[in-house]
Amino acid sequence: MTRARFLVLVAALAATPATAAEWSWDLPKYIPPPRVPADNAMSEEKFQLGRRLFYDKRLSGNQTIACASCHLQERAFTDGRIVSVGSTGEKTPRNAPSIAYSGWHGTLTWANPALVTLERQMLNPLFGDSPIEMGASDANKAEIVARFRADADYRQWFAAAFPESKDPISFATIIAAISAFQRGVYSFDSRYDHYLQGEAQLTEAEQRGHDLYFGEKAECHHCHGSVGLDDQFVHARTREPELPFHNTGLYDIDGKGAYPAPNHGLFDITGDPDDMGKFRAPSLRNIALTAPYMHDGSVATLQEVIDIYSEGGRNIASGPHAGDGRASALKSGLIVRIDLTPQEKADLLAFLNTLTDERVVASPRFSDPWKTPTAAK
Repeated sequence: MTRARFLVLVAALAATPATAAEWSWDLPKYIPPPRVPADNAMSEEKFQLGRRLFYDKRLSGNQTIACASCHLQERAFTDGRIVSVGSTGEKTPRNAPSIAYSGWHGTLTWANPALVTLERQMLNPLFGDSPIEMGASDANKAEIVARFRADADYRQWFAAAFPESKDPISFATIIAAISAFQRGVYSFDSRYDHYLQGEAQLTEAEQRGHDLYFGEKAECHHCHGSVGLDDQFVHARTREPELPFHNTGLYDIDGKGAYPAPNHGLFDITGDPDDMGKFRAPSLRNIALTAPYMHDGSVATLQEVIDIYSEGGRNIASGPHAGDGRASALKSGLIVRIDLTPQEKADLLAFLNTLTDERVVASPRFSDPWKTPTAAK
């Protein structure tokens, strides 16, 4: 190449508009990168835009809640409620799952096998009307987008995140940016991760709990045995994901395995009677921080969860949901009475506490940028 042609090439490159910053996953060796849709590549600009939108109440129809209202960082991106409350005060039927590590989830929400991408799942809280969560609709979506188009900072941030788009501010790009943020909310800095990397030792009680968890008495690993501590762990190299759902014997209100309305689990999607009460097994990362538990938030403490699994299900003695889930014919064969001793329960709880990752709940990278105006900019 001649010097003249080289200078022309340099000049052309200098004149090329800036593109979004390249993304680096920075993962331990045992964690493969998650799947990322070809039409929503990761970038730092998109992640930061998604973070701002995630915490911005202007995204809801009546500007009263943000995505973060039901996904609090200090609670590992759950909300501490039995069920969540939408922008109009209507309660959702289910407990808010964590968004952390969601880039590796095979399906999203508690029991919908069709929701396999964050981008598709986001339509539910944004536009759903039964229940109303964020309260966006055909009637107000133009107004919501106009709020962001009127903000000079947002015009700059959207242009940086979507440099090839002629119309960078739309619901499509809002969804893409928030999905990128959620995909980027992860950390593998728990004591358990340091143990896996040979950088820490578990205490005697934690080690006994670990051995119970991965052993054939407690058998927790059958549903929570992947490096994501669930059983729908999907990553960039996954060819055919396995997407199981489970009935864990929480209810049997009619003696035939029925769960109380409106939470029938996978049955609500498939209509198959055998799918009654089947739900996705959530990741147990940060599980000590995400009470209350189960799909409907009906179990208050982690100790109670352990007690239920030790019994092989839950027996509700009285009330509208009375019934013995332990005897349900629809209960998974993996859920059997194991009669853990008090010491074994304490050991298992000690191990579950090693799954807490303080970086997820404290890192400024995942925090509300609007709490300090300079941080938002």
